[in-house]
Amino acid sequence: MDDQTRTLDAATLAHLQSWIGKSETLHDDITAAPVRGLAATLDRDDPLPAPGTTLAPLWHWLYFLPQHRQSQLGPDGHAMRGGFLPPVPLPRRMWAGGRLIWLPQNPLVVGDAVERRSRIESVTHKTGRSGEMVFVLVRHEIHNATGLALTEEHDIVYRAAATPTDPAPTPIPAETGAAWQREIVPDDVLLFRYSALTFNGHRIHYDRQYVTQVEGYPGLIVHGPLIATLLVDLVRRHAPAGAFVRSFNFKAVRPTFDLHPFRLSGQPSPDGKSVRLWAQDHEGWLTMQGVAELA
Repeated sequence: MDDQTRTLDAATLAHLQSWIGKSETLHDDITAAPVRGLAATLDRDDPLPAPGTTLAPLWHWLYFLPQHRQSQLGPDGHAMRGGFLPPVPLPRRMWAGGRLIWLPQNPLVVGDAVERRSRIESVTHKTGRSGEMVFVLVRHEIHNATGLALTEEHDIVYRAAATPTDPAPTPIPAETGAAWQREIVPDDVLLFRYSALTFNGHRIHYDRQYVTQVEGYPGLIVHGPLIATLLVDLVRRHAPAGAFVRSFNFKAVRPTFDLHPFRLSGQPSPDGKSVRLWAQDHEGWLTMQGVAELA
């Protein structure tokens, strides 16, 4: 049994699962500057945000950002393990997906003072073809002065380090012929700007030497939340005026790297009440999939 397997013995897993039920409450203000920055990053020509401007879906990820001191960061650029999230002893940490529900009668707007209540719902251990994995499910509830505005379930996956003998995951071909499509060039500047807007120090998004030599990926990794945001932005660009995204469920299927352009696709349902969304890499393999429900 190697060292990595020993880190996930029964006692370690029991310790990690003791985090289930742990909670934290954070406060923030919905300010205009991050909204302007993300609009520019997504290449949108939006009116300048002002007090009362409704926050676009998923743009709440610009707030409640972790701001750990420099001395509290680990070698991957994230905060050192422990604290609110369990200290999973696996090196590769990724955003695996999520499920969100917005309340149309109480949207978040610029100028809101907001509160996020978070709770660890589950810590699950699995063994896949590429080795050990731990999934952490976090539930967030975001409130403004009026009450609950948004609920979110956030899936985080921790994986073992890559080895040359790891079997390559079987890719899934993406659908073709979607009604809505957009091509994105994920260059270093786009990844830098999104990392800066979300105060994300994770080195896999900007440090090519680290991501290729330490974590074993072929290039910089495009942020999962950025791809999800771009998918919902595709809905905003094509859905009828006044359409409200009331829910969005998404799952990351395969990493996307900065080495080639990737494509966003959306296919609205015949009744116009939902949109199937997906992203694919330059080879046509599915990288993320989701469904947006409209009101």
